[in-house]
Amino acid sequence: MKFFIFILFLFVSLSTCSQEKFSREISLITDNDLYVSSFKDRYYTSGIFLTYRQLLNSKNNLLDKRIYEWQIGHKMYTPYKSVVNSPLEHDRPFAGYLYAGFGMIRAYKNYQILKTSLQVGVIGSNSFARELQEFIHNIYDFRKATGWKYQIKKAFGLNFNTNYLKTVVNSKKKYFDISWINSLNLGSVITNTSSGFYTRIGFIPLQKSTNSIAFNTNLNNKHTNYFRKTESFLYVKSMLNYVFYDATIQGSFLNKTSPITKKIKPLILDIEIGLKFTINRLNFGYIFIYNTKKSERLRYKYGDQYGRITINYLLP
Repeated sequence: MKFFIFILFLFVSLSTCSQEKFSREISLITDNDLYVSSFKDRYYTSGIFLTYRQLLNSKNNLLDKRIYEWQIGHKMYTPYKSVVNSPLEHDRPFAGYLYAGFGMIRAYKNYQILKTSLQVGVIGSNSFARELQEFIHNIYDFRKATGWKYQIKKAFGLNFNTNYLKTVVNSKKKYFDISWINSLNLGSVITNTSSGFYTRIGFIPLQKSTNSIAFNTNLNNKHTNYFRKTESFLYVKSMLNYVFYDATIQGSFLNKTSPITKKIKPLILDIEIGLKFTINRLNFGYIFIYNTKKSERLRYKYGDQYGRITINYLLP
């Protein structure tokens, strides 16, 4: 208990309360199953995302903010372990996805946020997932991954994504709120739709959804009515996801020569439990993520889990 109080004090005391405004930020997100276990290396095993965001002026009276973002992302998938030689042991295919994306976040004055984005990229050997995993394994002195010669074959990737959020519950003292979230992905890599809730529990009063690190809306300039504020909160995000198509499991419909493909399990439950906080110009987050199994006949039937670390740096 004393340790928890010390950590909480540290988060709050190191965070800035200055009345500054920052209109740009650089964000780095890394996903890895190593962040929750030193011996698990399976399914969605790694993700790296580098993002630049910039606040632009808006002439729409209904909008609080309009934020553009540019992103480079990479995702890597393996069977239940990365050192399986026989293709008969592959309970899901090896696969990689590399893309560049552009998006826009529209934060409305009535506690609603709409984000749309477009991703253009490649799956298969052109994603360099094999080379990246070999590099990571060399760093940690893990066994060399085998089986990448059976990975999903290369194909062009084009995906359109949209996300809608509306805050539906607000506590009077601003230590608790719930937002309803809906998303739709449509394209040659993945097509799915999901709906769920995002619950924040603040160690200090929460910021409005249109000015929070929770939703990447914390950018401001002289035209906005907000300032950079201290944030420190826990959150729980639960989503029910229905998948129509996933090229990293089924292979791309643009290239049907993949040697190993599997059937998807359409209905998936995704749960995130995370901590996010601010320190001066930096935002940090650690998130534990669990999802029920995404494919039929997986060796581990009770789903997958991994960790996420987020670091954001604000610029004037």
